[in-house]
Amino acid sequence: MRVTVVAVGRLKEAHWRDAAAEYLKRLRPYASVGVVEVADRDVTRDEVRALAEEGADVLRAVPAGAHVVALEIGGRRLSSEAFADGLQAHMVEGRSHVVFVLGGAAGLAPEVLARADERLSLGPMTLPHQLARVVLLEQVYRAFRIMRGEPYHR
Repeated sequence: MRVTVVAVGRLKEAHWRDAAAEYLKRLRPYASVGVVEVADRDVTRDEVRALAEEGADVLRAVPAGAHVVALEIGGRRLSSEAFADGLQAHMVEGRSHVVFVLGGAAGLAPEVLARADERLSLGPMTLPHQLARVVLLEQVYRAFRIMRGEPYHR
């Protein structure tokens, strides 16, 4: 299975980069996992325009035929086990490429949400997009451990 995270913005601080790199390293035995970063825009001047430009970049980064999961606060909330079940279902159904999309400071453009095959929430609290990326990678790692019946902290 291939998993791609398309993220608006880059991880500027070393601690976020280190945390993301650690989970990407841990995921290597389980799947091909990559991150594609698209430029974030200054939303303080013209949020609508910035969101549209980010959205266009995100849509260009999404490979044709991929199953797209948009991360947004209003999406479905799943337990780690249910998330693992969902990833496993994608594999069983022959969806070999799942793309998770993380927005920037203003969220995701309507066009990106329209392209999404599903919407997922990491919880009701608003998270900085850097933290959301690390949490997502950790949950993908946890999901593969769950699918294989391997121990992981509960």
